[in-house]
Amino acid sequence: MAETTKTRSITIAERPLLLSWAGVTDLGRRRETNQDAFLAEYPLFIVADGMGGHAGGEIASRSTVARLEAMVESGEVDRAAIENALELAVADIADHPETTDEGTGTTLTGVFLDVDGDVPQWVSLNIGDSRVYLLRDDRLVQVTTDHSVVQELITAGKLSPEEAEGHPYSNVITRAVGASELTPPDYLTIDVRAGDRFVICSDGLTKELTDYGIQHFLRENADPADAVDAMLAAALENGGRDNVTLVIVQVGEADESPSTTDDDAE
Repeated sequence: MAETTKTRSITIAERPLLLSWAGVTDLGRRRETNQDAFLAEYPLFIVADGMGGHAGGEIASRSTVARLEAMVESGEVDRAAIENALELAVADIADHPETTDEGTGTTLTGVFLDVDGDVPQWVSLNIGDSRVYLLRDDRLVQVTTDHSVVQELITAGKLSPEEAEGHPYSNVITRAVGASELTPPDYLTIDVRAGDRFVICSDGLTKELTDYGIQHFLRENADPADAVDAMLAAALENGGRDNVTLVIVQVGEADESPSTTDDDAE
C-alpha cells in the first residue's frame, strides 16, 4: 500500500500551487528480493531499479537513493549536486564487499523542481530504462528515453515498438549507475503547469501496464496514493513478474487539496 499523500505549497509566477505525491515499492509475485528503491522528498522524486546478483542490485539501488537523500537533506538539489551524489554512490557500490559482479548497478530516473532560476522548472533525469511519464491536458507522454538495446534498435529503425515487446534483449540496458565511471544522466526541463501529473516507475510497472492503462488509472484516481495503489494492484494482477515501484507527483491549484495529507506537510 502506498504511503499517505504528502503535499507542499509552491508559488509559480505569483500563482499559488500545491504539489502532492505518493509512492510505493513492492516485491511482485515472482521475485525473492526487492531490488527497487525510491525517494519522494521535495524537491526530488526518483526511482531506482537495481541489477546484478542476488544482493548486488539491492545494494546499488539503495546506495544511490541514500546518497541522493543525503543531498536533499543538505538543501542542495541541482544538476551538479545530483552528479556529485551519484559519483559518491558509484564509489559506495564499488567498495561494498557484496558487489563483486561487474554487472552490478541500478537505473535511476525521476524529476526535481529546480528553483534556482527566476521561474521554477521541473527537470527530469534518467539513466537506464526506468521511466518518467507526464499526463498533461489529458494526454500521456513518455518524458524519458530508455537506455536499452531494444530502444537503440527502435531508434535505428531496425525494430518496431510492437516487435520490441517480448524481444530477447528487452532487459538489456546500455547505461546504469554502477561500480565504474559514472555517465551523467540525460536531463530535460519542463515548465510547471497546474494539472500536470508525473508517473515515475521501474519497468516492473511498464511490463504489466500499457500507456493506456497508466492513463486510465490516473484519470480514475484524483489522489496520488489512490492512483499508486490502483496501478500496483493492476500490475500484480497482470502477473507481477518483477519488482514494481512507482511515484506519482501532481500539481494542483492551492485550493485543490488532496483528500489525505501528511501531518508534516508544509
